[in-house]
Amino acid sequence: MEATIITIMALLFLSFVALGVFVTVKVAKAAKRGVDRTLDQARRTVEDTTLRAKSLGQTGAAGELARLRLSLRTSMRATQEALQAGVGEDASLKESLDLFHRLSAHGLELDADLKRLEREPDRAWVAGQLPDLAARTERITGSADALRRAARDRALKFAEDDLSTLSEQIDVEAGALRHWTGPEATPGTARAAGTGAGAGAQDAATADGWGQPAGPAGQAGPRAAGEQPAITAPDPRRTAYPWEKSARPETTT
Repeated sequence: MEATIITIMALLFLSFVALGVFVTVKVAKAAKRGVDRTLDQARRTVEDTTLRAKSLGQTGAAGELARLRLSLRTSMRATQEALQAGVGEDASLKESLDLFHRLSAHGLELDADLKRLEREPDRAWVAGQLPDLAARTERITGSADALRRAARDRALKFAEDDLSTLSEQIDVEAGALRHWTGPEATPGTARAAGTGAGAGAQDAATADGWGQPAGPAGQAGPRAAGEQPAITAPDPRRTAYPWEKSARPETTT
């Protein structure tokens, strides 16, 4: 018996240890991913700032290379963020995101080529390569911009359709809320019904909150054929709203 208890306690101890190790590893990996993302973002920010400064402060081939790299990186990043944000709500964007991944491979290759040319000492040769590099950049950024704009137009169209449908539903509901009397329940018919028998007048006077006339003994009686229920204002003493505090009972002491 004692051996069984010791074995169970040992198994529980090992289970807690294994669980602690697993949680520690998961937390460490998550922290590492967070640090990596922060470092990547900081590195991109520094590089973009450097490229922007070069494109504005330098002339010739060096300034043109910086301008092409900045244009490429800005367009690709904006398209990636737009597609990744929209694919969670619109599953049809998954195919667009796959196409962007293929396009991104060409963009990364072009960015690497532009980066290597920044260190090329032969500026005359680099200047001769600029027209081809500019054409490649224009093709890639044009495709990325087309994907991003199409995704944005699709999201705007869905939002507009949803707003139109919602507006129609609200108009129908507003009309239903204003339709508090039927076509037969006109003031004339109400007066005619009120000037009938004396019991009918008494029933109308003692109508309950749902428009059902009460019987002679205070009980609900059958409604006359073709008679519309009278609409009575709710008794404010019987009306309770959820935002009101419950009344405290009066003390007799």
